[in-house]
Amino acid sequence: MSETRNTNKEQKKPPLNGRRAIPLNNSNDEENEVPEMEAFGLIPRGFNPTDYLRVVDINMFKEPHEINKQQHHTDKYYSPKLIVRRGQSFQVQVDFNRPYKPETDRFWLEYLIGRYPQQNKGTYIPVLVGDVLKPGEWGAKITHKENNSVRLSIMSSATCIVGKFRLYVAVWTPFGILRTHRNSATDTYILFNPWCQQDAVYLDDEKEREEYVLNDVGIVFHGNINDIKLRSWSYGQFEENILDACLFLMDKAELELSGRGNPIKICRVASAVINSRDDNGVIAGSWDNTYTYGVAPSAWTGSVDILLEYYSSKQPVRYGQCWVFAGVFNTFLRCLGIPARLVTNYSSAHDNNANLQLDFFLDDEGKVDTKLTKDSVWNYHCWNEAWMTRPDLPVGFGGWQVVDGTPQETSDGMYRCGPASVQAIKHGHVCFQFDAPFVYAEVNSDIVYSRRDKNGTQVIERIDTTHIGQLIVTKKVGDDGMMEITEEYKFQEGSEEERLALETAVMYGVKKQTTQDTMYQPQTDVEMEFQAQKAVLGSDFKVTITFRNKSHNYYTATTYLSGNIVFYTGVTKNEFKKHSFKAKLEPSSSSSFDVVIKSSEYLSDLLDQASFHFFVTARINETGKILATQKATVLEIPTLRIKTQGEMVAGKEMSVTVEFTNPLKQTLENVTFRLEGPGVLRTMKKEF
Repeated sequence: MSETRNTNKEQKKPPLNGRRAIPLNNSNDEENEVPEMEAFGLIPRGFNPTDYLRVVDINMFKEPHEINKQQHHTDKYYSPKLIVRRGQSFQVQVDFNRPYKPETDRFWLEYLIGRYPQQNKGTYIPVLVGDVLKPGEWGAKITHKENNSVRLSIMSSATCIVGKFRLYVAVWTPFGILRTHRNSATDTYILFNPWCQQDAVYLDDEKEREEYVLNDVGIVFHGNINDIKLRSWSYGQFEENILDACLFLMDKAELELSGRGNPIKICRVASAVINSRDDNGVIAGSWDNTYTYGVAPSAWTGSVDILLEYYSSKQPVRYGQCWVFAGVFNTFLRCLGIPARLVTNYSSAHDNNANLQLDFFLDDEGKVDTKLTKDSVWNYHCWNEAWMTRPDLPVGFGGWQVVDGTPQETSDGMYRCGPASVQAIKHGHVCFQFDAPFVYAEVNSDIVYSRRDKNGTQVIERIDTTHIGQLIVTKKVGDDGMMEITEEYKFQEGSEEERLALETAVMYGVKKQTTQDTMYQPQTDVEMEFQAQKAVLGSDFKVTITFRNKSHNYYTATTYLSGNIVFYTGVTKNEFKKHSFKAKLEPSSSSSFDVVIKSSEYLSDLLDQASFHFFVTARINETGKILATQKATVLEIPTLRIKTQGEMVAGKEMSVTVEFTNPLKQTLENVTFRLEGPGVLRTMKKEF
């Protein structure tokens, strides 16, 4: 009998957890019950709370034109609540039921976040009223008393958690603490502060802060190195509900609230949650040109629709490619107050085994063997840079950090990338976290063309050391021009410093295969060049192959041109042009050969970005040596012209005309048109 009683007792006990006393606190959305009366012991019968100081009202000065949002550069957020930046003082007024008497009355403020607030985790913050405010530390002081009101200046910590806090005012009485009841109107959002010197994201140039934190539109550069194209992107970080959607992303990523004051942690988890691989994140990527049940990546005009759809449906939004991931990531960073910019790398290597070389395998005819070749060169790839200090690295590696939300390779078991210090990448110090070797390879790999000989040895035909990472750009500060930042990532090609940085990277564990173990003796006395004429969608164009024979010998070259329609990621969809010819190369002279590409050859298979990729391989018959080169080219797509009519005055109607010339010899059907203007116009969709 006694035994059964025992087991009953044991069942009632909560299960033991040897690790933590309280559950994980990783949701900004969840709340706990806060007692309005917290008694110190037995309450005497005559106790009447109304005899003591009581809070009647709290004024947050939260309108866009009022002091807080003006001083904190948060007046653009479309939100009725108070939004302030950390490490900078803000004003609050408390109205009591009678004048406040500092001799006998005691009150303080309490900021709480999440479901399990704890003082040592920074999720429960009692703010006491004192005489001085210390910069960058929590505190409050009275700046003004009038009738029953007290005006407070409140300072938040420069390392404070970023998110939405609940505010309570607590009053001390001899028998217990009286608190204001839960009032969501006094909720306070605290964001990163690039204007505050003690903040990890401090940026000292006002023009840069206006661009990288406050600008809600931007430019994405795409196309390819010889034909740079641009599209506008609406970041919309201040639009209604976007701030809540961004905080929800951190909840979705299950980032512990106590880690949300650290921009390094926030960037790392966000780079994983921006893509839907392995965590049901924001955007599902698709690179195969079939976008059933979703929006084609090139149809999006901005981040707002994507974030709001995800916030309400909690399901990945379809579909994105690199600039969409980067555009949404940029919105997220700027919205939270982390300075950020979108960067494009032309001829970006996707090196799937991080050995700093892209291996292109040729077959007997000198064509690329698509089964063996796993690495690819993207015409361009977009990622983001976020600005922050890196106290986790040695001095000198703070500043711009690469973060990339496009799912390419896994990092610590998840599809994410960064933050990786741009400075560390430039100098080859790729031992510093996170993912520096992968980014280093994206901007610095060599392309190695090789083929198997009859006896099975690997013969290297050509090594191209300058094709990858030819140009890295971002939008200029203050206008829509292009700013080259290649020098931030790498030294001049061929310079002594560049070789040193490469050797450093290899020393720090970036595998670089040596070419000694394979035969490599290139044909040095003949050069081959390939040029493609600029072409408009729907028209014919020509490509030119030029040989320079610098020797005194007469050579013949069997030449093969392969034209492929490719995704901008460099992955081939199909070959639309095969052309072989024999070239006679006279001694010490140049010869050029033109090949015409007809529109009928490519139109049926075009993809949404109209990219081509040409391989040219030539065998010098007299020596058996191979020359190889490759080039990407993009068709001119007709531009949209936007004209406005009527006065551009706030509150007045105006009309917008969009013009477009159809370059094809056929009628267009099912044309969809999207227009958006942050702060002016929610996205419009029209079918024609």
